[in-house]
Amino acid sequence: MKLRIFFVKVVSIMLISILLYLNISIASTESDLRNEQSEINNKIDDLKDEQGEITANKTDALNTIDGLTKQINSYESEISDLNTKIEDLNANIVTLQTKIDEATAEYNKQSDLLDTRLLTMYQAGQTTYLDVLLGAKDFSDFISSYHLISVVTENDKELMEKIKKQKEEIETSKKELEDSKNSVEQAKKEVEEKNNQLKQSKDEKTNLVNQLSAEEKEIQRKIDELVEDQRKIQAELEEIAKQYPSVTEPSDCGYIFPVAGLTRANIRTKTYPSYAGHTGVDVNINVIGKTVVAVKAGTVITSTALKNPNGTYRSYGEYIVIDHHDGTMTLYAHGLEGSRRVSPGQKVSQGQALMTVGSTGNSTGPHLHFEVRVGGKPVNPFPYLP
Repeated sequence: MKLRIFFVKVVSIMLISILLYLNISIASTESDLRNEQSEINNKIDDLKDEQGEITANKTDALNTIDGLTKQINSYESEISDLNTKIEDLNANIVTLQTKIDEATAEYNKQSDLLDTRLLTMYQAGQTTYLDVLLGAKDFSDFISSYHLISVVTENDKELMEKIKKQKEEIETSKKELEDSKNSVEQAKKEVEEKNNQLKQSKDEKTNLVNQLSAEEKEIQRKIDELVEDQRKIQAELEEIAKQYPSVTEPSDCGYIFPVAGLTRANIRTKTYPSYAGHTGVDVNINVIGKTVVAVKAGTVITSTALKNPNGTYRSYGEYIVIDHHDGTMTLYAHGLEGSRRVSPGQKVSQGQALMTVGSTGNSTGPHLHFEVRVGGKPVNPFPYLP
């Protein structure tokens, strides 16, 4: 009995010793791990600081170039607007000149008619309207003569008023024509000035780009590529808007959300623009596999994919544009490869499936880039989203 108790005590002491050892070992290991983790965290922080410094330096260089890119785009847009203004003014000049020529011809015709009447009256001597009345043979002839004189007098008055009005209209049109010609000359001077500013900004940008690292140059190349694609697309849409002008004012009513089953809650950044140069809004929360739909009925203007010569996607990637015939167009970009379901010229109804959300083109992850355009130019899309 005593022997059994002795063994129990020995075993208990051994177990306690083992547990104490294990606790010390575990505590020691945990402490070591914590220290190691602390060292790793410190190294990560150091790397982050270094990375942040590199990124900051890149951002400064690229931001300077980005500012010049915006300046260049602004100059190009202003030059385009001025050239459009010159075209409109020249068209107005042609219209005014035709109007003046026609009015002058009619004025000369009426003036000749009045001159003929005055000449006839002069050749008739001093005969007056009173002489005609007094020369009536009888009362019936008197009434007829009086009526004739009344008509002639009224016609003379109307003819003179008409000639006076035509002359005033011709003078007004000539003044407008002169103003239009002066405006054309002024616009041409502005275009020349903007072209000089544009060249200066482009030269400055080229010099800065040449100083970038290879990695930065690649980033800038993609940015320039996107900007150029956007410029071409905008020019095309503006041209289409001119050819098919809306008979109504652009409206933000009656639109649905562009991704089936999602809402504004699926937009991470709800400010416009979310960053400089961003022409739309990105629907980017829980979008994988979701269907892009037409926000309103309309006609498909564009349904294509922007690709490089080597077959890789760029800028908008797989994208679609719809004209809603209410003064607005909508653009849907970065669709899944091969998922587009509509073609140019096709009529679509509200809610009709267009493609699947993807990440083609200049995209870092699945999302829908959605734009609203008025007159071919991008506007804040948020007022159009329910």
